[in-house]
Amino acid sequence: MQRFPFLLWTLLFCLYFSTCIARQEPWVMRISCGARVNVHTAPTSTLWYKDFAYTGGIPANATRPRYISPPLKTLRYFPLSSGPNNCYNINRVPKGHYAVRVFFGVEGNLNSDNEPLFDISIEGTQIYSLKSGWINHDDQAFTEALVFLTDGTASICFHSTGHGDPAILSIEILQVEDRAYYFGPAWAQGIILRTAARLSCGNGKPKFDVDYRGDRWGGDRFWSPIQTFGQGSDLARSTESGIKKASNAPNFYPEALYQTALVSTDTKQDLAYTMDVEPNRNYSIWLHFAEIDSSVTAAGQRVFDILINGDVTFEEVDIVKMSGDRYTALVLNTTVAVNGRTLTIGLHPKKGSHAIINAIEVFEILISESKTLLEEVRGLQSLKSALSLPLRFGWNGDPCVPQEHPWNGADCHFDKTSSKWFIDGLSLNNQGLRGFLPYDISKLHHLQNINLSDNSIQGAVPPSIGTIPGLVALDLSYNSFNGSIPESLGQLTSLRRLNLNGNSLSGRVPAALGGRLLHGASFNFTDNAGLCGIPGLRTCGPHFSAGEKIGIAFGTSVGFLLMVICSMCWWKRRQNILRVQQIAERGAPYAKARTQLSHDIQMTRHYNHGNARTAAENGPSLLS
Repeated sequence: MQRFPFLLWTLLFCLYFSTCIARQEPWVMRISCGARVNVHTAPTSTLWYKDFAYTGGIPANATRPRYISPPLKTLRYFPLSSGPNNCYNINRVPKGHYAVRVFFGVEGNLNSDNEPLFDISIEGTQIYSLKSGWINHDDQAFTEALVFLTDGTASICFHSTGHGDPAILSIEILQVEDRAYYFGPAWAQGIILRTAARLSCGNGKPKFDVDYRGDRWGGDRFWSPIQTFGQGSDLARSTESGIKKASNAPNFYPEALYQTALVSTDTKQDLAYTMDVEPNRNYSIWLHFAEIDSSVTAAGQRVFDILINGDVTFEEVDIVKMSGDRYTALVLNTTVAVNGRTLTIGLHPKKGSHAIINAIEVFEILISESKTLLEEVRGLQSLKSALSLPLRFGWNGDPCVPQEHPWNGADCHFDKTSSKWFIDGLSLNNQGLRGFLPYDISKLHHLQNINLSDNSIQGAVPPSIGTIPGLVALDLSYNSFNGSIPESLGQLTSLRRLNLNGNSLSGRVPAALGGRLLHGASFNFTDNAGLCGIPGLRTCGPHFSAGEKIGIAFGTSVGFLLMVICSMCWWKRRQNILRVQQIAERGAPYAKARTQLSHDIQMTRHYNHGNARTAAENGPSLLS
């Protein structure tokens, strides 16, 4: 019986140990933009994969804008000739929650005149716009957001704004816990948290989680150092003592984060930090505390209120009481709506004369944009390929989102019922397009207007256009279309304007289209020498349906084939006869003699027969 507790504890230890050993590592992807080979960077020998998954752009040597930027030597920039929208589309990304971080670069000399300004979107949602002067600030050398990736891909796009070419140094996709930074009922997979600020108070050096030896599931966060909130307003504190409850799931903060802090002074007992923010937005604020001041030894000795933009958010915060002990981590989170352009976090002492804080995180809460219907995206991609659309169009990413950067030539409409975007118009006239119209254009089944006039598009008009039910206007004029007008166009009951003039079309205009002219529709078929069948065009000859044309062609082919076979049979028989005659002529002499003898006998018999007949007629002969 005494061995049972020992065996139980041994079993529990083994289960715990095996669970720890079997813990899955987070999925990580780091790309060194512009690199032709994989790169390892010091001092942690971090692996960066060579450049891939980009839609365009040009690789170049990189200028590192800030010390915190990864020590990489290349970048990829996107000149306007590559189009206004360029992306990295990374496939085979496991479904999960990720920290996505993009470091910016500078191509050429590092100065304000060469500073590119552009917008960044993740999964169709614009998360950041670079601001003038970003090359002078560590926390503006990159952008970072927490986002759920659920469809196996990660789409990270860069949108030109007319001030320099977007230039990207690196991209990181780092998996975090699914419930990391859960902030309440409003938190969901459709929410993106963009990092607005992440401060390590009382610390003098910028650090990543890896520098703190943090857990890899933390997402390798970057912590900006802040040694004071204002001249003479606070003092830095630090400790080498261990901190309990720091690296707990789901956020896995590094223990060293809580070993430094800022403490208010006797002359200025309140602590206050103010930062610039985007107005009319919601922000998730995470405040980190640990009582590391040796002068505070028990609960009740330091109590303070926390105010956000002057409003009390947390009352009578007692770190020792709320965390359970000294040198123990405490994290407080709140969500606030900010109408102005500044966010101020204040700490006001209630008991004791000083307030303390170890770290601050501020996230802008973004609602993910609804995407375009997948079938319609595929239809546009098929059209892009078939028409060899020039790069300057920038048809990359999602056609309709972010709403600030839709695709040129594609008109978007939002369907409130499905909460999806769809395409209701194509305006690509006079763009120098070549190629052909693909059958998959019918996937754009919400189209109302198509204008592809004044291009050099060839081939037939695809019958599938006749399956787009709401099509009102179709303009294919002044191209190089050939063949006949599809009968299916007559099924478009909503069609009111049809311009097919200036092509090489032939055959009879479908009767259904001709009849529509009597009801106010505007159709133009001129400058097609082969068209016939309606007023204004030439009169058609005998008209056969497509099936009849196929039958006639088939019958003609079969008849011709039979003639060829009969001719070959006759020729073969003739050859056989000639061959037999040739063999007979080359026969032995006795054969010729026998042939001659037979001929003589036949002639004799013929002669005797004639004489006998004469005798019989004349009576018996008289013998002497």
